[in-house]
Amino acid sequence: MSDNENNDSKNNDNKKDIGGVFVSPDVIVAYISQAVAETSGVAELAGNISDTITKKILGKESDFKGIKIDAGENGYTIDIHIIVYYGERIPDVAWNVQQNVKSSLSNVMDITLENINIHVQGVTKNAGAAATADAAAADAKGESE
Repeated sequence: MSDNENNDSKNNDNKKDIGGVFVSPDVIVAYISQAVAETSGVAELAGNISDTITKKILGKESDFKGIKIDAGENGYTIDIHIIVYYGERIPDVAWNVQQNVKSSLSNVMDITLENINIHVQGVTKNAGAAATADAAAADAKGESE
């Protein structure tokens, strides 16, 4: 056996004997939130009743706003509640959220995902479209004066 093979064998043995790595749900939520925020067509994460209660009682936003994580026997089930921009194709946005979350989590941690469920809670005007409409209205008003 070469010295490199011997060293690799020792390194692998050491990794197995050290113990486990446990990732806080807060860390998982941070990565999910970022992946959702980077998805085109998503306006924001939508809170649910428990988020509203937390805000009213504690006076602060929940770190888990719009995200629920359940650890099951076959992996994690993630429920994500979002608001989509009006005019976006909802199935495409939901698919993209699922893919971005899956990719984000698999790139940084070794966890098994059983389900990523997307719940579209509502739609809102696209901020860009609203700004364009406001600018056009202002131009029209300026021309009529």
